[in-house]
Amino acid sequence: MKSTEDILEKVNRRDGLTVPEGFFADFNARMAASLPEREWEHEAPAIEAPRSFWSKIRPYVYMAAMFMGVWLMMQMFNMISSSSRPDLSLDSNPVLAAAVSDDSFMSDYYLDTFNDYDLTNQMIENGTIEDFLNEGVN
Repeated sequence: MKSTEDILEKVNRRDGLTVPEGFFADFNARMAASLPEREWEHEAPAIEAPRSFWSKIRPYVYMAAMFMGVWLMMQMFNMISSSSRPDLSLDSNPVLAAAVSDDSFMSDYYLDTFNDYDLTNQMIENGTIEDFLNEGVN
């Protein structure tokens, strides 16, 4: 313990922020004396103005607008989700039917995206690989 006390005496616990002795003893009195005098006026009680019709119904109008906005947002999400699944049958889409029947389009854009592994997995999922294998046996 003797070594700790020696270290504290060496440091002297001074960080440069010191106040003169008795500074805070009469601080309140000196601060009050240095402030200018202010005359306090007694305020009259506030008279509440009569509420207009709009100020009475405004919260209800805002709430109705909020619910209408939520309903419209839900309708938009419903429209977007239903339109994101277009009908891809060849009967109803002549552009898709023409693209599928065009050999150069199929070899350039469609067949390059599939490798043998993807094609085999798709055939297994569809159940067509058994038909394909059975035709090879016959």
